[in-house]
Amino acid sequence: MDAARKRIWGWFFFDWASQPYNTLLLTFIFGPYVAEVLGDGSRAQAAWGYGVGAAGVVIALLAPFLGAMADKGGSRMPWIVLFSIFYVIGAASLWFAAPDDFDLVRTLVFFALGLIGMEFATVFTNAMLPTLGPAREVGRISGSGWAFGYLGGLVALVVMLLFFAESAAGTTLLGIAPLFGLDPADREGTRFVGPFTALWFLVFMVPFFLWVREPRRPGALPPGAAARAAWPELRATLRSLPRRPSLFSFLGASMLYRDALNGFYFFGGIFAAGVLGWSVVDLGVFGILAVVTAAVFAWIGGRADSRFGPKPVIVVCLMVLAALATTVVFLSRETVFGMAVAPGSRLPDVTFYIVGAGIGAAGGALQSSSRSMMVRQAAPEQMTEGFGLYALAGKATAFLAPLLVGVVTDATGSQQAGIVPLIALFLAGLFLLVWTKPDGARDEWILAPDSQPSR
Repeated sequence: MDAARKRIWGWFFFDWASQPYNTLLLTFIFGPYVAEVLGDGSRAQAAWGYGVGAAGVVIALLAPFLGAMADKGGSRMPWIVLFSIFYVIGAASLWFAAPDDFDLVRTLVFFALGLIGMEFATVFTNAMLPTLGPAREVGRISGSGWAFGYLGGLVALVVMLLFFAESAAGTTLLGIAPLFGLDPADREGTRFVGPFTALWFLVFMVPFFLWVREPRRPGALPPGAAARAAWPELRATLRSLPRRPSLFSFLGASMLYRDALNGFYFFGGIFAAGVLGWSVVDLGVFGILAVVTAAVFAWIGGRADSRFGPKPVIVVCLMVLAALATTVVFLSRETVFGMAVAPGSRLPDVTFYIVGAGIGAAGGALQSSSRSMMVRQAAPEQMTEGFGLYALAGKATAFLAPLLVGVVTDATGSQQAGIVPLIALFLAGLFLLVWTKPDGARDEWILAPDSQPSR
């Protein structure tokens, strides 16, 4: 394998290594476990919303500045190392969320620490995307990376379900006790998801650090000078955004629709546990289906992106997600689309499986094409700052979806009603895309379609 292909595959391995934080902790294993321990789906959904929202505020405030600082300093690797440490410490510490000594605040703090580490590391790795190949290949590379990451999340989820996460009967999906003598009575098999996620990240970041090389750019500043120079440039960039309508509208649109998509991911497992009464194992099977469709459609979406551009892919995905969110609002153990079902009917479960597959498919393609779109919008020499702004757009209102879901759920006492804000966010994001040019950055930054950005 030549050095260029190794570099691409090394970059792919960051997605593979980091994805279990989303798959195992946010959505399918740890989030539902918190709901089980608290014993109240609405309370868990509200608490989870507040905790994730608080982490989002920290990310929104710091990501653009750190991105600008990295562009001035000329090196992204030290930042990736630093935030990888946050990821590992936060994930591993979730082991201490024992059911008989459960501290919600402590658990949310550890969870937020790992989430902050993952999100900040992603800013710096995403900024490497345009240096991996010609501009015409960015969509395909992004889609393949997302697909590979989802595949990693799938493998990690299957391992957890088969060998560790226990059902109410104390056995895993294989019908055995959790490995390594983990006590199912104390939920040690399920709590092992934290250390398992940390260990997975440590092992699979090795190819990233071995194969991804980023030579220090000429004119790079030392850390102190980079920090001093970053803020004036970032401030100038922020002030100029209204004069760049394509970039400005895309950041605004992605701010809203990524917030809504993350809301789906954050609350999907808690919804299924609280409304449909699913166990961790049930949710794991649901997760496998969703992750498989996410991987397949991230790959397909990457090919469509390279052929048609990212904007059509994003528009179609948003329409699908808004329809799926509407379906969830009218779903319960007793009703589907507002129509009563017979007691004991499996129709609500089947419907939610279909919804999960759709969320995975549309979400995978949406995230891949959004990353590709950001490459088209950002200035080549300010790519890390650009992805810092992208993180800001994703997190400036990251508190909004969790907070709205938490507030509406609290006010109505209904997990279904709590999903309504997500529909509004998807539709608002779709509306703002009207002002986004498919090649907006190429118009503004004069980046030729087949040019190779400087490395």
